[in-house]
Amino acid sequence: MSSKITQGSKKFFVANAALFLGGLVTFGAEYCVQPIIPVFTQDFGLEPASASLAVSFGTAGMACSMILIALFAKILPRKTIMTLALVAASVLAIFISLQESFGAILALRFIQGMFLAGFPSIAVAYISEEFDARIVGTVTGIYIAGTSVGGLFGRILLSFFTDVFDWRAALTILGAAYLIMSTAFVLILPKPGHVLGTSTTQGNLGKIFRNARLMTVYLIAASAMGVFVCTYNFISYVLIAPPFNLSQTQIGLIYFLFLAGTAASAIMGRLADNIGNGKTLLTSILIMIAGVALTCAASLALKLSGVALVTYGFFGAHSAAASWVGKLDDSDKARLAAGYMFFYYVGASVFGSLGGKFLSAFGWSGVAIFMTAVLLIALTMCIKLLRKV
Repeated sequence: MSSKITQGSKKFFVANAALFLGGLVTFGAEYCVQPIIPVFTQDFGLEPASASLAVSFGTAGMACSMILIALFAKILPRKTIMTLALVAASVLAIFISLQESFGAILALRFIQGMFLAGFPSIAVAYISEEFDARIVGTVTGIYIAGTSVGGLFGRILLSFFTDVFDWRAALTILGAAYLIMSTAFVLILPKPGHVLGTSTTQGNLGKIFRNARLMTVYLIAASAMGVFVCTYNFISYVLIAPPFNLSQTQIGLIYFLFLAGTAASAIMGRLADNIGNGKTLLTSILIMIAGVALTCAASLALKLSGVALVTYGFFGAHSAAASWVGKLDDSDKARLAAGYMFFYYVGASVFGSLGGKFLSAFGWSGVAIFMTAVLLIALTMCIKLLRKV
């Protein structure tokens, strides 16, 4: 068996580059439709909550697929599954652009989500298995930085090409670009050499669900992800309306705030290695709460600063929580990661669309109150968990 990947080695840089690319494709494909939710509202005559299902069906597909991944995690070939996830999702992005009914779009988004699920859970497992334990937090942060860059450019480019052409042409262009990046991933990712599980039997998920500390981290991650998706799902409705009247391209530029997430992933990942995952997670949730409060400001600058803080806090929380789960249980790393991702995407699907009901009934202030309540529950869980570890 080959040695673990250590910091500064050639494999370290190559593997990080591949994982960065994979994260970029995964989250670019998964959330690229988010900035055009208002366009779906207009084109298909939908309410905000219904239009947001274009995002929620994708995350729901990921959540469902995570159950299968968790069951068979030990026997799944790491690189093959990640490759299949990236290629299939890229092709489906092009197919989605060809659909004439919103129902067909939702169906393909669900299938796309099921394929995409194969990447994040296996990627986190790959990191835990292949890298030296002392740098797992750092590498996880780099990988998650790739997810934030993917989310950033996927949304920005889709918004831009939607203004220049239309949303269908925009999706086709992005799908083709993701196929090219997926090919690069396949060519450079080092072959796994430390898969911890080799059993051909199904995994015992009950062991994971009986681990109270692990379940708490899962629920905190679900809350943070739900608030993050809810913020970006519906803030565009506020910004395209008076007094801001932003264009689709300008809405897309807001996603440059994802750079805050890129910084947070790396910074908070290292912080988790130094002061512990729990304290880092607690700090990140507090940052998110402050950000939600700022989004209620009348000033555009303050409102966007609030979105930036939500973004920074979320990616910090995700980085800390994702690298923590492997330390809280000795089960197969892919199974632990899949369980984490299941709750993570359930949070995105449920809270991401539920916020639309509050938007229709109470405006943005209602959405902010809803998100604050969710984060306060997560904060309470985090404090209680810290007292036990």
